[in-house]
Amino acid sequence: MADRNPAHEEPEPEEAEAPWSEPDPNRSGLRDPARAARSLAAMALSFEALALLMAIVPMRMLLDDPGPTTVVIVVLVVACIALAGMAKRPWIWPAGAVLQVAVIACWPLHWALGAAGIVFALVWAYCWSVKRQLSRPPKR
Repeated sequence: MADRNPAHEEPEPEEAEAPWSEPDPNRSGLRDPARAARSLAAMALSFEALALLMAIVPMRMLLDDPGPTTVVIVVLVVACIALAGMAKRPWIWPAGAVLQVAVIACWPLHWALGAAGIVFALVWAYCWSVKRQLSRPPKR
C-alpha cells in the first residue's frame, strides 16, 4: 500500500485570491473610463451624421437651388463619420468642436442647419464634460 502511482496524485490546492480591499479612490468605477468617453463621442457623431443625412430631403424640397446645400451636408456627414471612426485619437475633441462650428456656420444656407448645429454643439459640449468628469477621480 505504500506504493503510490505518481500519475494519480491529487493536485495541490490553488492559492486563494487576495482578500478584497478598498477600491482605488482614483478610479471612476468604470473598467475603462477613457473608452466610455470615446464611445460616447463616436455615438454622438454617428447620430449627428444620421440627422444631417435626413436633412437632405427637406432641403431639396425647400430650397430653389439645393445643389450647394446638398454638397455641404454630404461633406459634413463624411466628416462626422470620419471623426467617429477616429474616436481613439486624442485630438477628436477639438476636431469635433470645429465640426460643430462648421455646422452652425451653415446658417446662411438654411436656418434649420444652423439650429441643428446649435443642438449638436450642446450635445458635444455635454460629451466633453462627461469626458472631463470621467478623467477625474470620483468624489466619495
